[in-house]
Order: sequence, then structure tokens, then C-alpha cells
Amino acid sequence: MHTQLIAVTLAITMTLSAPSVWAAETTFTVKPEVGNNTFTAVFDAVIGERITAVSSAVGCTLTVDEEKLEGRASCSVPLTSITVDGDETKTEHFQQWATNKKMEPGQCAFEVEVPQIKVSSPLQPKSPIAFTTEGTFTFCGRKREGGPEKITDTVIYLPPGDYGTARTLRIRARIEQFNREQYGISPKNTAGWLARVQALANVVATDGTVDINIFATSPAEAKAETKN
Repeated sequence: MHTQLIAVTLAITMTLSAPSVWAAETTFTVKPEVGNNTFTAVFDAVIGERITAVSSAVGCTLTVDEEKLEGRASCSVPLTSITVDGDETKTEHFQQWATNKKMEPGQCAFEVEVPQIKVSSPLQPKSPIAFTTEGTFTFCGRKREGGPEKITDTVIYLPPGDYGTARTLRIRARIEQFNREQYGISPKNTAGWLARVQALANVVATDGTVDINIFATSPAEAKAETKN
């Protein structure tokens, strides 16, 4: 009896002193080459065109502290991966507006840093949780003077087996009233376009909505691939 008591005491002591599996931060990644992580920006002018810019090459890194229910994220979308209305000419014009013709499109990326993500409760399988946060966007190295943008998000946890072999976070983020001119994405900031600015004023909206849909997977995916 005394021996059993010692064994139980020792087991409890080891359990309490062992580091929690939830205490360490977990890194989830979004692979741009997969093709199912999307960036969509829609600019709908009242009396002009409805322009849609899309990319399926979003790359992200999310660092998550599952015990504290918080984390941070950074994402990047290469400018050359974005197409506008599936039209080559519009896409080229957009690249000129984004770079202001001061760099090659291949040198430019659209980036966002989200320093704090906080959810109200632990994630349960297939149960969406909505939250809001702020992110700082950088376009071809330029930030807006107004500071971070407000982001509304929904996250869903998918256990291993529901979406591949790894733990997965599906995140949908939206930024409304996104003003491209605050980032210098505009013909009036681009050499050679000044004569056309007035003609485009009512055709292309300055404010739009940006949606980012991503699947972020845990490191378990890489281990599963190694075994195969």
C-alpha cells in the first residue's frame, strides 16, 4: 500500500511539473503554391466599372499560443500573381499603378502584418469563431499614413483527417472601405498616366473590399509526408 501511494504521488508530481503541450507556440503555415489560398479585391464604381483583382498565391505564417487563445500572423501576395478581370491589359495597368513604374513588378509584393489575434474561446472542430483585429498593409514597400486597417475574421478548426493529415485553421478575413490611393496605388502617382487621371476618375473606384481566404496547416503535415 505504501509503495502504491509513493507511485501515485510520483506520477502526480511528474504530471504537474511536466511542460504543458499547449504552452508552447505552434506555427501554422499557408503554402502559396497549393493554389487554394486566395486574395480578392473588388472595386465597384457607382457609375463606372466593377473591377476584381485576384490571386491564388497567398503565403502566410501564423504563430498561435493555444493556451492563451491568441497569436500573430504575416501574409504576402506577389504582385505578379494578381490578375485583374482576367484581362492582360488591365493586369499590366494595375502593375504600373502598384509599382508607380519605379520598380519591376517581380520585386513587389502585397504584405500584411497582424501583430495580435485574440479569440474569445477555445476552437472546437468545425465551429466557426468570429473576431476582429487590425493589420498593417504594405504595398511595394509603402504603408498608408492612416495606420492599420480594421480586419473582420472567421476561423474554423479542422482536425487531422478533415482536411489533409495536419491540423488546419481555415481563416476568412475581410477589409472593407479599403482605399487604394492611400497606398499610392493610383494613376496619378504613376508617371505617364497624368493625362488620363481625369478620364478615369469616375470609372475606377478608389474604395473597395479585400477578402483573404486561407488554409493554415500545422507542422504535422510535413511529418506525414516524410513517412510516405
